[in-house]
Amino acid sequence: MRKPIAIQGIKGSFHHEVVQQYFNTRAEVVECMSFDSAVDSLINGDTDNIVMALENSIAGSIIPNYALIDKHNLSIVGEYYLEIQHNLLALQGETIASIKEVHSHPMALLQCKVFLKDYPHIKLVEAKDTADVAKQISDGEVKGIAAIASKNAASLYGLNILAESIQTIKHNETRFVIVRRQNHIFKKSELSKASLKFELDHKRGSLATILNVMSDCKLNLTKIQSLPKIETPWKYAFFVDVTFDDYKDYDKANSIMKIMAENFKVLGEYKNARL
Repeated sequence: MRKPIAIQGIKGSFHHEVVQQYFNTRAEVVECMSFDSAVDSLINGDTDNIVMALENSIAGSIIPNYALIDKHNLSIVGEYYLEIQHNLLALQGETIASIKEVHSHPMALLQCKVFLKDYPHIKLVEAKDTADVAKQISDGEVKGIAAIASKNAASLYGLNILAESIQTIKHNETRFVIVRRQNHIFKKSELSKASLKFELDHKRGSLATILNVMSDCKLNLTKIQSLPKIETPWKYAFFVDVTFDDYKDYDKANSIMKIMAENFKVLGEYKNARL
């Protein structure tokens, strides 16, 4: 029997939308109000998969999620890019003029900042999840409060859309990854992307040397993110994504980097969703 898939948020959230599109519309979910609790559900065996946002085209990397994957030795086995469209939702009969507060996730509020500036009478309130706010408004028939959430949330909780696509930058995407306790076994010919983590000596040219290895082995560096090592001030771990046309090129680079870098770890080998 297939276990449900853990998401941060509830049904109607963008994470739920990824589950519906990456897996199928009938897939069951475990609703978690934090990424930590989603990871706990995976570790405890309540689920075999987590859908986890990792970066946004406007706001950048979600660094704590890199740390969660690394800390718990989890594996990235897939990815999905979702276009994020924010909408202003409220009860039927409400208008923007009648709205006193807008509640949503801090990231959603930030991405809709320009639109919200036109309505100085509205107070902005941070919440844990976009869809959860929509559900609370619906369940409690709360007047005077609007949510920023997806059209899916509006449909699911019977809310009216007061304004569509209110994010400042209209082309707004989030990259989600599929995370498991252990790596999925792909045929090597199917693999075209890898996520890696390593540490380097704090000396001149150490990072450049690693990047040269990637270039020499025909790897395309699509992402590099540094993360401070809390226990060692001013030392950093690096998280990188690379794509490749031939697994042999990646395997060669992988072998060389393991020798050159400290604490080298493969966080995942999977198919590049953008090929």
